Amino acid sequence: MTNNGSECSEQVARPADLDSNDPEVLRAALLREATARGRAECKAKMQADVVKHALDLLVREPDVDGFFGALTKTVVEETESRACGVWLIEEDGQQCDLWMAYVKDRLFTPRVPGWETDAAGEKLDGDYPCQTMAAHLFAYAPGWTQTIEYAPDDSRLPEAIPAFANRKGCGSTIATPLVIGGRTLGWLTLTNAAAEERPEDHWWRIELFEAIACQAALALHHGRVIDRSRVEERRKTILEERNRLARDIHDNLAQGFAAILMQLQGVRREAVFMPPALAAKLDIVVDLARTHLSEARRSVGTLRPNVSDGEEVAAALKRLAGVAQRTTDVPIDINVDELPRLGDLVEREIIGIAQEALSNAVRHSRAQRITVSAATVRSIGVRLSVSDDGRGIAHGQPSGGFGMTSMQERAERIGASLTIVTAPRSGTEVVLAWEPSNLPTQVYVAG
Repeated sequence: MTNNGSECSEQVARPADLDSNDPEVLRAALLREATARGRAECKAKMQADVVKHALDLLVREPDVDGFFGALTKTVVEETESRACGVWLIEEDGQQCDLWMAYVKDRLFTPRVPGWETDAAGEKLDGDYPCQTMAAHLFAYAPGWTQTIEYAPDDSRLPEAIPAFANRKGCGSTIATPLVIGGRTLGWLTLTNAAAEERPEDHWWRIELFEAIACQAALALHHGRVIDRSRVEERRKTILEERNRLARDIHDNLAQGFAAILMQLQGVRREAVFMPPALAAKLDIVVDLARTHLSEARRSVGTLRPNVSDGEEVAAALKRLAGVAQRTTDVPIDINVDELPRLGDLVEREIIGIAQEALSNAVRHSRAQRITVSAATVRSIGVRLSVSDDGRGIAHGQPSGGFGMTSMQERAERIGASLTIVTAPRSGTEVVLAWEPSNLPTQVYVAG
């Protein structure tokens, strides 16, 4: 891919010179025209070579990381430069960061831990101010649409950059925007070694670098399109699986509970002279069947977010506590404030966590009292607590069963924090806190 254009001149022939009768003027004009033609042919060959090389790289390195790693290495080696960096604008369009850089003979990638140093402890070109350069590229408006050449002591650069160039003996730096479809994705920078710079190399180095930037922008855009397509395909696959599960639950589990409920209600109506104790137990079974039918339908709604029974959180918590009370002699206190509507998905997960925590307390805690509380936090969030005064979870006793995993996964889906405070013979409390701007889910078990 190397192209040496040292024999080419910066000037071009003027029509007036070609019409001159002075042999020397005419000779000079013809020389300039030949030089310009040679330069154009040289540029065309460079561009063709760059396209061919880029295609070869895409075949060998189909992923965008591998492509740019090989590309920056080739650029440094072919242009006999010091370093080549790739700077990308973040997706939110608020800043630019160094994505990767090939320096001397090594590729540095900031996304890999410990990228600043190699095995011997050598840092990326010493103390090069990456963030300072990134901020300058992002803020310098002319560089968004055209190649900018910086001298080692260029006054347009922040002071830290020329100071570094002076310490390290760096030459000029070329910054070329990665533009496609009128949109700037980032920049390629090429830093030369001062001792290796030759004036005759000036023009072809820039032409070559701009040709490379065009292919790099295309490869970057292509890679992002592929990534978005993969994400969309995964989303569709997940959605199809959720719909399949929703159909199975609706057609089998929910319909089965509905049939059982109908039979139990029929038995209850016909068993007029049933002993009171047996009738009470049958009433509980009917309520349980009705509750689990409701939960099966709620599960369908969870898998299909647009499906909702419209039940508010406060009403659902009271209903769950009432059903649980009918299956245990342990008093269940319910303290629920009026809560804001949080959206179908959030409300379903909160209710699911409450049901699981309440079920665990009823079945496993051996408590004397269980308390369910829910209150508004900062007017828009919710704090849910399910506590008991039972035996707690002993040290070393596993607490990460399916129920715990289910609560954790539900909390993660809505970005809530889940805390479990427990100690032997001191009870257990499950606390869920959700706010619209919550941090990523944290699960903390305190003993």
